[in-house]
Amino acid sequence: MRQHDGGAIARQPFCDGRADAARRLGLTLAAVGKNVARLEGRLGVRLFQRSTRSLSLTEAGQQFLDEVGGSLSTIQNAVANLASAGGQPTGTLRVSMPANFGRQYIVPMLGDFLQRYPAISPDWAFDNRPVDLIAQSYDAALGGGIDLSPGVVARKLAPANRVLVASPAYLAEHPAPKSPADLHEHDGILIRSPQTGRIRPWALTDRSKQQAPITLRVRMTMSDPGAACDAAALGLGIALINYSEALAHLEAGTLVRVLPGWHVDGGSVSIYYPAQKLLPAKTWAFVEFVVERFRTERLAQLLSAD
Repeated sequence: MRQHDGGAIARQPFCDGRADAARRLGLTLAAVGKNVARLEGRLGVRLFQRSTRSLSLTEAGQQFLDEVGGSLSTIQNAVANLASAGGQPTGTLRVSMPANFGRQYIVPMLGDFLQRYPAISPDWAFDNRPVDLIAQSYDAALGGGIDLSPGVVARKLAPANRVLVASPAYLAEHPAPKSPADLHEHDGILIRSPQTGRIRPWALTDRSKQQAPITLRVRMTMSDPGAACDAAALGLGIALINYSEALAHLEAGTLVRVLPGWHVDGGSVSIYYPAQKLLPAKTWAFVEFVVERFRTERLAQLLSAD
């Protein structure tokens, strides 16, 4: 009899815990058990260690309990992280990035990224307009000169300098400017902001931090930096282009720097993501992968126009 009583006492935490959960949720004990089993089945992770005498949280179960004590988004992220705890990060990864920058520097990383994280499914948007991460439900975004909205953090990847470029054919017909004061004699291919529709009055900076205005004659405007590069390569004028956009043309010789001692300081290209206590594992994996790749391939140094 004492053995029977002892067993009942040992099982008491298990029964009381389920009974308390059942009372709070308005469910039967059996329904609570089925829902726990269903959650474990969906996550592919055991949350509880069960025996005839006791019920206790597993390590994964304790992690889940620690993480779900916040908002709905925190709980959703905890579910996503726990689902991947037994293996690789998983899920659809929604990222926005500038079209040309993304194609030149991020897409080439995709094969290695998917080899490391095969359970992640990229859903990438190539757009030169900044996005609202929270409102538009993006996991991350890349870009430069973006004002940080509440709930978003950024990690710098590389400088976002702009440079003046022209084709060798254009410079053969038009004497190359020797100083910023000579720019007013040249046709300009300028970029119109996709946000404001205006041409921003950038100022050039040299290595001694002196500044000078850009006084090109506006021959044409483009909303896409790649199109401006192509127009400059055709010999149609001098373009002010992100150095990252112009680099391939400069290496190929289809464009050359104009006033190479001067550039526009455009801040930094950064990777943006929600400032949540608990990020989905897929988002954290992507952010860390991109930061690591920029560091190991020295892309920040490559993209510096100094």
